[in-house]
Amino acid sequence: MVTTRFNGNTEKTDQKPVNSNNIPDDLLFKCPRCRNVVFEDEYRALNMVCPKCGYHGRITASERIELTVDKGSFIETNGSMLSKNPINFPDYDEKQQALRDKTGLSDAIVTGEATIRGIPVVIGVMDSRYMMASMGSVVGEKIVRAFELATQKKKPIILFTASGGARMQEGTVSLMQMAKTSGAAAKHSEAGQLYITVLTDPTTGGVTASFASLGDIIIAEPKALVGFAGRRVIEGTIKQRLPDDFQLAEFLLEKGFVDMIVERKRMRSVLSHVMKLHGYEKEVL
Repeated sequence: MVTTRFNGNTEKTDQKPVNSNNIPDDLLFKCPRCRNVVFEDEYRALNMVCPKCGYHGRITASERIELTVDKGSFIETNGSMLSKNPINFPDYDEKQQALRDKTGLSDAIVTGEATIRGIPVVIGVMDSRYMMASMGSVVGEKIVRAFELATQKKKPIILFTASGGARMQEGTVSLMQMAKTSGAAAKHSEAGQLYITVLTDPTTGGVTASFASLGDIIIAEPKALVGFAGRRVIEGTIKQRLPDDFQLAEFLLEKGFVDMIVERKRMRSVLSHVMKLHGYEKEVL
């Protein structure tokens, strides 16, 4: 059932792509949805989108920033913040250090200032490589500071979400970030500034239940998984079978939870257009 939902069709096939030319696997990309195999260079040239089925692959924060903002305009903020271990969770410090070494990130979100087609913005991008972009104290604090910076400078803020929810290793401290980030979003709204959320695959748990759902404009990438609790948990609770496309971006658009679904290749132009409609103009040098 999960495979059917993910693939978007009900056809069954035993056909498997074969690498008959003995090309090294690290030069190929195998789409997890349609199982099509293409060269990695071709996949990256298409902004990490499968040329056959349109699957939008998960990308890093640096890749997202490069695709979205004007070249050379991004200036990172609060890049040196590091999470503590508030409940002395076993091996948490060691796991975080290993992830910092592997990913080059200080935590699961990168925030900063930039321009998009000349329009100044504050931007935040979650990176699922770091503990599935779970929201701990640093993630919450960086988001709040991004909102405060946008409010102070009267700029729009754009947050790209991709998260497994609150970070269990920080206990109640992580749950507090839901109220904290929601409060910062409310103050930004009260100041009359624009907040755009872009939901990418997957956006779940406490992130969905807080700042990710509070955007003035909520955009989703195609087929992105967006929800709070897992499908099996919900079905077990209500004792009913959920629709096959439940929690996919297209289902949420139909129900009014998101405002639009935008392909990655159009994201930059759509964000620019939305900001212009809300009165934001290019920076005058």
